Amino acid sequence: MKLSQLLATRKTIIRQANLANLAYAYATLTRLAMRVTAARLHGLVQLRQAGGGQEEPHWASLLALEGNQSVIEEYFDDDDLMALADAIVFAIGHEFAEIEFKLEDLPGKYVAPLRHALEKAGVAIDLADLLHEQTTP
Repeated sequence: MKLSQLLATRKTIIRQANLANLAYAYATLTRLAMRVTAARLHGLVQLRQAGGGQEEPHWASLLALEGNQSVIEEYFDDDDLMALADAIVFAIGHEFAEIEFKLEDLPGKYVAPLRHALEKAGVAIDLADLLHEQTTP
């Protein structure tokens, strides 16, 4: 491949990478929002990003500001929280140290705007197939 060919495809590759990240954030938040809805979880929570410092936790955390922390821990493991934090960063378009939201608002506040952006970009939403593949052994 020539350098000129690679440079000519740069815009397309960047656009596709952006759409792939958008799709991943959407799928992640949809999966977690479905879990929240199915379990009837609700209440204000605080999501904290994983820290890079020596005294900061190496994993994202989700703190129940309303309700029981044990319920949060029952439904979300460390990997879920890292995925949630990463997806929300992409959904809001910037890093955050901590963010508060109501669990029941997850679909409307974060999932819906991502879906709208995907549809606006011409992406067909075939999430049912994707979620089925992820849950089938």
